[in-house]
Amino acid sequence: MKLKSLLTTMLLGALSVAANAANDIVIETDNTALVYSVGDNGRLYQHYLGKKMKNPADYTAGPRGGEAYITHGMEDYFEPALHINHPDGNSSSVLKYVSHSTKALPDGAKETVITLADDQYPDKVDLHFVAYPKENVIKAYTEIFNNGKKPVTLDKYASSMLHFDRPNYYLTQFNGDWISEARPSETELKFGKKEIDTKLGARANMFVSPFFQLALDEPSREDAGDVLVGTLGWTGNFRFTFEVDQLGKLRVISGINPYFSEYTVKGGESFKTPEFIFTLSNNGKGQAGRNLHDWARNHQLYKGHEDRMTLLNNWEATYFDFDEDKLVSLIGEAKQLGVDMFLLDDGWFGNKYPRHSDTQGLGDWDETANKLPNGIGRLTEEAKKQGVKFGIWIEPEMVNPKSELYEQHKDWVITLPNRDEYYFRNQLVLDLSNPKVQDYVFGVVDNLMTKYPDIAFMKWDCNSPITNIYSNYEKDKQTHLYVDYVRGLYNVLDRIQAKYPDLRMMMCSGGGGRTDYEGLKYFTEFWPSDNTDPIDRLFIQWGYSQVFPAKTQCAHVTTWNKSASAKFRTDVAMMGKLGFDINLHDLSESDLKFCQNAIKEYNRLKPVILEGDRYGLVAPYNSNHTATMYVGKDKKQAAVFAFDMFPLNVEHLTNVKLQGLDPNVTYSIKEINKSDATSSHYANYSGEYLMTVGLPLFSTSRMNSRVYELTAM
Repeated sequence: MKLKSLLTTMLLGALSVAANAANDIVIETDNTALVYSVGDNGRLYQHYLGKKMKNPADYTAGPRGGEAYITHGMEDYFEPALHINHPDGNSSSVLKYVSHSTKALPDGAKETVITLADDQYPDKVDLHFVAYPKENVIKAYTEIFNNGKKPVTLDKYASSMLHFDRPNYYLTQFNGDWISEARPSETELKFGKKEIDTKLGARANMFVSPFFQLALDEPSREDAGDVLVGTLGWTGNFRFTFEVDQLGKLRVISGINPYFSEYTVKGGESFKTPEFIFTLSNNGKGQAGRNLHDWARNHQLYKGHEDRMTLLNNWEATYFDFDEDKLVSLIGEAKQLGVDMFLLDDGWFGNKYPRHSDTQGLGDWDETANKLPNGIGRLTEEAKKQGVKFGIWIEPEMVNPKSELYEQHKDWVITLPNRDEYYFRNQLVLDLSNPKVQDYVFGVVDNLMTKYPDIAFMKWDCNSPITNIYSNYEKDKQTHLYVDYVRGLYNVLDRIQAKYPDLRMMMCSGGGGRTDYEGLKYFTEFWPSDNTDPIDRLFIQWGYSQVFPAKTQCAHVTTWNKSASAKFRTDVAMMGKLGFDINLHDLSESDLKFCQNAIKEYNRLKPVILEGDRYGLVAPYNSNHTATMYVGKDKKQAAVFAFDMFPLNVEHLTNVKLQGLDPNVTYSIKEINKSDATSSHYANYSGEYLMTVGLPLFSTSRMNSRVYELTAM
């Protein structure tokens, strides 16, 4: 006992010396500062989060904030960021400052690591912060080390905890349902706790998106006010906790949802959390979005600054009803339309159980002989002849009970051993925590690419959440399943990316089911929604645009809402990664000509739309109209998209002020994408005039759209 007491005293003394020797820890971007300081008790506190100041001493001039990473079991009364169960039954932790370091990263970012340790148990916690100066984005994640000999269990393990002390807080979350994704709702946070979470596992984001906006002091505005936007890079269950205490202070805890996810860490091992990515804007949520768009293109997206291919998808033209001849004809239509790629969707595989509907065949990735007697190879050859790329749909994480894979490897399926199986969309989820299943899923891609190396694109679907939650592989560690599933998925994607670095992939997931930045390290784009009605898409795409740049959002022209013109549908889709999911025979000659011309205009404007700055001029919510503009980085070119949805016959219309232009430059304004596939000069105005007086963008015509191109003279 005396020896233990002596060692404890020596450790506390060492920690105290380290704390006293430490300076304030300043994590900065060009516009934002996050500052920590060490208290007299040796514990770490968030001292400041806000606008960057010229004098660093000012950061700690005010009162100390909350503890940086609050633990369970001590004097704090509210939700902890960390809860460790130790081998002796003690579930408390006290973390004290040990050291910190900062280093420059090759991509221009700076990483700060703050090390904390428990003075009674061999636990160590590293708080990681990666600051991107130009983009004003910070990533935060945590690594928890078990330096003891016996395992510990993590009940809670947040990626980040942030503290705020403001008069008011307004939270915007983005939720909905299938075909109604990313609908924002703003509420004022008062005393108590608000959680945004998901427990769906594979198709985690079906009901709620993994990002939020937090407006400080006043409700959020597009171009004014302090707004923090945060998102979690994790393709699985997440939870954001917002808790206002009795003093009106707010804590935001972000990370993996701890629901049924207690995780055991063996002695000598560690647990690394996913990254929480956030930006703090002092100029409204529009600037916050632009910060994230820049960061994503520069640092996170796969092929972030490379082009995105336009495409023709066969799904709405054929559904499951096709054969080789029909597909060859559609490949010719892709050439005729002028897109870069033909994409073959669901229904091409299975022989014992041919994929004629979604009830069977999933998991059996051999071409259906009576549909494709010459295999995929005939199609890739035809695409090469026509001068277009070839893409293909897969859903390798899933299986139909009516399949050879299910019959042969039911032990690979997530399903309860003593319960009736519950099916979502007639399918079950394969257990990616199992390395053998990881090999199989990788093999789906590898076999296709080996046989048909001309495949340029894969649409990776994931239509089911995890149901019947039980893993034959995890055995007595069932609470590891949700976490290990995602880690298994990343292992597969790492292998694919390493072997096939030029392969582009779409993160589909039934529309909106996966919409996270960690997934987008492997996928060039995602499918925001199965809903392609252009009116609904104006809302859905606006919601996702708060966090994701245009080049990540697949937007297709389809036959949904035939009341809308081909022009209206195409103009909406041009605000993302443009594609067509349509039978050309359904288009009139004039509509076909319009679409062909629109593709040419889109290809010409790609540098502005896909790489430029987005400005939300008029939101579609509580309005009969909406308008968005994109401005090139050099401010020499811009594109304005204006839409009249359901305006009143008699309505007072005013000019819309443009944004992001150079006030000292005169711009030539031309209306393009006109219904007759022509363009016309509108006027010449200075950037100052356009941002001060604006343009008459709207009309009283229902489902009417206009596209303007601005060019510096």
